[in-house]
Amino acid sequence: MVETLVRPTQRTDLVNIGGSRRAQTWTLAVACMGVALVVASMTALNTALGDLAVATSATQAQLNWIVDGYTVALACLLLPAGAIGDRYGRRGALLIGLMVFSIGSAAPAMLHSPAQIIAGRALAGIGAAFVMPATLSLLTVAYPKDDRTKAVGIWAGTAGSGGVLGMLGSGLLLRFWDWHAIFWSLGVAGLAIFALGCTVASSRDINAPGMDSLGALLIGAAVAITVAAILEAPDRGWGDPLVWGGLVAGAVIAIVFGVVEFRRPNALLDVRLFSNPGFATGVATIVILFGATFGFFYLGMQYVQQIMGYSPLMTAVAFGPFMVPLGIFSALSFWYVPRLGLRLVILVGTLLMAVGFACMHVLDLHSTYLDLAWPTLILSTGIGFCTAPTTSAIMGAVPDEKQGVASAVNDTSREMGGALGIAVAGSILAGRYSHELTPRLTGFPAPVRAPAADSLAKAVEVADKLGPHGGRLAELGKSAFLTALHASTTVMAIMVAVAAVLIGAWAPGRDGRQLRPVRRMAAGRRH
Repeated sequence: MVETLVRPTQRTDLVNIGGSRRAQTWTLAVACMGVALVVASMTALNTALGDLAVATSATQAQLNWIVDGYTVALACLLLPAGAIGDRYGRRGALLIGLMVFSIGSAAPAMLHSPAQIIAGRALAGIGAAFVMPATLSLLTVAYPKDDRTKAVGIWAGTAGSGGVLGMLGSGLLLRFWDWHAIFWSLGVAGLAIFALGCTVASSRDINAPGMDSLGALLIGAAVAITVAAILEAPDRGWGDPLVWGGLVAGAVIAIVFGVVEFRRPNALLDVRLFSNPGFATGVATIVILFGATFGFFYLGMQYVQQIMGYSPLMTAVAFGPFMVPLGIFSALSFWYVPRLGLRLVILVGTLLMAVGFACMHVLDLHSTYLDLAWPTLILSTGIGFCTAPTTSAIMGAVPDEKQGVASAVNDTSREMGGALGIAVAGSILAGRYSHELTPRLTGFPAPVRAPAADSLAKAVEVADKLGPHGGRLAELGKSAFLTALHASTTVMAIMVAVAAVLIGAWAPGRDGRQLRPVRRMAAGRRH
């Protein structure tokens, strides 16, 4: 692949643009495999938490951190890892990340203490933080600007489908082996992609400044504290001091980061980028659409397993159609975005997401798979409509020598949105479920009431041990869960619809401009 060195006044990084089509396609394939693995690892353990609890005697809080420790480590290191890739080589960052990911993923298969498994998952998250931005930034420097949208669309579609792939893979593994197989498989897959990654040409900014250590420390702390607080919200409640205190602390540190970065000549992230309508639109929309995605999976998986009675594997299969419109519209974004403009694409896509959530109100205790499938397809169509254009908007607003950082901003927005979506959906579901069920449990013994009001899964578990009275308890629990599900999806629909209008009013249109009232306001501020 030809490597072109351009003068610093024009272009400062050593890039791979101009290489053969075969080399570009191979880079795209490796990048998609890498991001699919990282995202799949986020959901792969959801099907095995029950087995892990039995085998390791893990508490519910420990089970949560076996899943969330990976997410927190990944989110807080994305921006520094992206900058390291820009400075020292994106392929090198990818390979180092894959090796660390593989070690961290395989380690829990040999460890049986919950604390050790949490540590292994956190190590895997550290590796994933290097892999995720490297995959996208390698693409954006491998493809000429005219062809990038297609490549980014395929990458975005793969990343959006990774969660379903993770559930499918782990469900298949658990069909034949125990939970150890999931960790072994993640580790082996990481090593396989590492071998393939060695064949990809690298790129880096040879004139890039040294690492902004202070900026990296501040943004890492802000994201880690914020994500950890959000993830604790469903269990502790938003009024818990640890939750709101963490959100306040994260916001304060983020503000300090913005002030520091605004004054530094070689900032980790140029915060003035957020005044760019395309960049700001991309970030805001990604937060919303991944909040919707993860919130939907959080609610939908429980409905399918607890109400419809699907096994973990069949649950993953049930959500398979989610990937179809997501993949199609992501891959076709290069065609419809120039014709419609970012504003209309975002508005239509987010409104479709809101409609998908609203349509979930038709679900009841006796719904069929088709009753679930068509709201899912509406929702995933909206998500697919927005995913690739928003990623392209972020990457296109940043110079080539900062593509690793731009990719990290994109990925951090995904993690923040996903955590927020689970927290909002989970908090509403838990609060409304307990509120609905508790008054109906007065006829049951006290040792039954507390666990039954905690979650539907516990209510069903207790009901199985109650004999003839268990059927009544299970029925009450499912009824309360359905009411809570409808409340949660209604709130999600309203939030996404409001966000659709606000973001649509801010987003640039087909001509690259914002709506006239927004332009006049901006002109007034300048004068």
